Amino acid sequence: MRAVIQRVSRASVTVGGEVVGCIERGLLVLLGVEQGDTQDDVVWMANKVVGLRVFEDAEGKMNLDVGEVGGAILAVSQFTLLGDCRKGRRPSFVAAARPEEANGLYRSFVAEVAGQGVVVQEGRFQQHMDVELINDGPVTLQVDSRKRR
Repeated sequence: MRAVIQRVSRASVTVGGEVVGCIERGLLVLLGVEQGDTQDDVVWMANKVVGLRVFEDAEGKMNLDVGEVGGAILAVSQFTLLGDCRKGRRPSFVAAARPEEANGLYRSFVAEVAGQGVVVQEGRFQQHMDVELINDGPVTLQVDSRKRR
């Protein structure tokens, strides 16, 4: 499971002209599910995202997590994070999980985050989405559950 996480002042997802997810201060999480990912990857990733201390404390140091600042998470499924661009000019997406599997694990990720008391908004799985954000910092991180060991 791979994620690109951006600290945002605000972010939204629009599908077909309709805003389907919107947050103010918090984290935009672009989440890619890889073949072979399991519930263990989901739990690890949710704990990692919720626990990331990327918000500034009173002394200006990144010491606070999203819950401590009353922030929210906007989770967006994005299989293109698994794109392999090493050969040729067209990315290969063979490492991405099949849609049925990916959707189940994405839904589970959202539930795990919400279960930790963080407000979660979502994009729409397998839909063309317009994602808008104001990156605060900018702060952008990559997290991969396969590189945790």
